[in-house]
Amino acid sequence: MKPKRLAISMGDPRGIGPEITLKALAAQLKVEDNWYYTVYGNSFLLEELNEKLGIGCPLNRVILEDASVCLSGSPALNAISWIEAAASACLSGKATGMVTAPISKEETILAGYNNFTGQTEFLAEYSKTAHPVMMLLGTAPKGEWLRIALATTHLPLSQVATSLTVFKIENAIRLASDACRQLKLERCRIGVSGFNPHCGEGGKMGNEEALFIDPAIQNCLRDGLDVLGPISADVLLKKAWQGELDAVVSMYHDQALPALKMVAFDSGVNWTLGLPFTRVSPDHGTAFDIAGKGIASPCSMLAAISLAKKLNSE
Repeated sequence: MKPKRLAISMGDPRGIGPEITLKALAAQLKVEDNWYYTVYGNSFLLEELNEKLGIGCPLNRVILEDASVCLSGSPALNAISWIEAAASACLSGKATGMVTAPISKEETILAGYNNFTGQTEFLAEYSKTAHPVMMLLGTAPKGEWLRIALATTHLPLSQVATSLTVFKIENAIRLASDACRQLKLERCRIGVSGFNPHCGEGGKMGNEEALFIDPAIQNCLRDGLDVLGPISADVLLKKAWQGELDAVVSMYHDQALPALKMVAFDSGVNWTLGLPFTRVSPDHGTAFDIAGKGIASPCSMLAAISLAKKLNSE
């Protein structure tokens, strides 16, 4: 069987990305499963941190690639260069998929990427993907799953209503359904959230449901997709939690992610749907306040690596 390789960008060197990368790889490399890993990042920092924290990651079994572009050591610029290098490896066929450790949006913007809104959007532009969708997945200790696709991603709340379109919602539904198939779920039932409280109370509390959400659902139903909605977000997430739905489509970031973080904070994974390669990441930030202290949990990074491998198992 041909060996498979994951590309990992280590994230902001000042955050917990390097630490959770090392910890996750230390666990993964205990298993002989025909997978190999290339880490794009600061090799000196990784080696130093591995020794300092006593992580014990066998770096002799990992390819370390430093694609830094800024000799002065700008963390944000170098973190972007590592993401680009990992994506390039995927596009060229050198890697099967990529896992990205967290970077700071604020620092990336300050470094000159003025329109940077997140790695999801950055990778979409880099790979010339027009309409990616962010899906967040997480499992609770008892095994309950939430899988949430977002019709819009990183937007100020004041801009969400004007950014909704039938196409965006329909695209999210279709990609969420396809994601369920990639996960080999027996059923691909997608629940779609309303936008307004109580789904707009028949138009008395907003008309986004009638203008955008209903038409998107009807288009998908006509094509044979298993779709329910619109359903009020609070009820929708409960149905998903109870297993009545396989995935949900929410209209904006904080409509659904608080529920995911509540039940799966340490195991959440961000999966970018629609790219020409697999890209997943831990569902948390840089955590500058605990970086380098040896206390960062690698659970979300481990979950991301496991998902990437599962999606490319054949």
